[in-house]
Amino acid sequence: MKHSVLIASILFLLSLTNCANRGTPSGGEKDVTPPKIVKSVPENFSTNFNTSTVKIHFNEYIKLDKLQKQLIISPPMQTPPEIKPLGGASKFIEIKIFDTLQANTTYAINFGQSIVDNNEGNRYPYYSYVFSTGKHIDSLSIKGTVADALDLKTDNFISVMLYERDSTYTDSVVFNQKPKYVTSTLDSVTSFKLNNLKAGNYLLTALKESNNNYTFEPKSDKIGFYNKVVTLPADTSKTFNLKMFKEVLDFKVTRPAYNYENKIEFGYEGELDNPKISILSKLPDNFEYRITKPANKDTLNYWYKPKFDLDSLLVTFKNKTFKDTLVVKLPKRDADSLVIMPISKKALLKHEDFKFTASLPITAIDNDKIIIIDNDSTVIKATSSIDKYNNITNIKFDKKQNEENGYRYGIQFLPGAITDFYGNKNDTLNFKTSTKPLLDYGAIRVNLVNAVYPMLIQLTNDKNEVKAELYATEAQPLDFQFLEPGTYYLRAVFDTNGNKKYDTGNFLLQQQPERVSYPADPLIEVTAYADKVITFTLVKE
Repeated sequence: MKHSVLIASILFLLSLTNCANRGTPSGGEKDVTPPKIVKSVPENFSTNFNTSTVKIHFNEYIKLDKLQKQLIISPPMQTPPEIKPLGGASKFIEIKIFDTLQANTTYAINFGQSIVDNNEGNRYPYYSYVFSTGKHIDSLSIKGTVADALDLKTDNFISVMLYERDSTYTDSVVFNQKPKYVTSTLDSVTSFKLNNLKAGNYLLTALKESNNNYTFEPKSDKIGFYNKVVTLPADTSKTFNLKMFKEVLDFKVTRPAYNYENKIEFGYEGELDNPKISILSKLPDNFEYRITKPANKDTLNYWYKPKFDLDSLLVTFKNKTFKDTLVVKLPKRDADSLVIMPISKKALLKHEDFKFTASLPITAIDNDKIIIIDNDSTVIKATSSIDKYNNITNIKFDKKQNEENGYRYGIQFLPGAITDFYGNKNDTLNFKTSTKPLLDYGAIRVNLVNAVYPMLIQLTNDKNEVKAELYATEAQPLDFQFLEPGTYYLRAVFDTNGNKKYDTGNFLLQQQPERVSYPADPLIEVTAYADKVITFTLVKE
């Protein structure tokens, strides 16, 4: 009897264990299969397309992830189609077309990788729905790359476009018309491919846009273009390399501002080139003026004296080929006060001057009222010079600097040391500066191979700001000395026109930007009290 009870108990426990095992999910392998298309109505690659609604059916529920960043419709439609699902999940994608489609044209609606399954987020790889309003699907294609002409890093989401060069073509098409075909480099990709093209002649351009309207707006957009006509099918085997650049705007003066008494601010766009400002209104015999250019602002300041009682002035502004006549209103304004602002680094090198700018133009410095004392309490004589256009004053004095020691300096301007354009003088001002030990700096020697002179060799930071540069007109080692420790990027500018600066391109002039080259490994680590020698081999073109 006891034996029977024991067997029954064991069987009961086994049954509980089996039940427990059946009720516990095993987990299994994660689903990594992307959704599959069951059918499309009309079918993909349909010809003689004449409907306004397309449905693409899947074998499971899908959703659209970041569609607006992935969607590319080529050719662009004037009225964008409505595409669902917008937010939820569905077993089909519905496309409602509102635009009047062009005749005998192949369209491609490119979803990129925006189609994902609802449960695991598996992506359908680069899906395109293609159809033709004519009798056949165009099948030609071109490919290429885009790169920033100046910066090491290229922007994401660059639109690459083709415009038909037919009897109505003009160069202004990029400013006011949408392209015939368009694609995008999308995220972290610098290559492109334009598919489903028909035979013909085309203009090839690329835009990094701010408004995503497929038209070139020079004030905000970067552009790249191919100088020659793209002919299909002849050019289908080529690889097109486009350089993106920001144009210098055509020069113009914006509305003048009169924010302080006897000071007119002229905002402008474009590049200053020997500007001249003249007042046509009747002025006092003792009239004087000064023009200054503030740093890092697209503004010219026109200062004048004496004060006179007029409601407005008639002014002409000239700049190279630009000329305009402007009316400047003169409402009641307070006079600005004199403020001195140092612009030098905290630590100077032995050969560098202490510099300052001011809120008003500086006209005179009394060197006898400048007292400079080092950390040994030694008084040092100072001299000065004034850059009137940039309104920068340079204070020059002998400084000490050796490998192991730096020195501190106190700079005092006694009352009346500084005089501005209106006769204002300073109160007592005190500043501090120093030199650092030479051991705190690093150096780089750059040897160029395959250089085409003249060349501008630059060191930049990760924000593309130039921290040091040297100009070379012949083969010789280039020595960057007294560099702050840190990370730099090395690049070379082929200064084709010899003006000692980088020149960007211009679409209407069909002018490409000057060539800029980076070494295979452009990153340079500069350490204190260490010299590096770098061989920079430039690729021949």
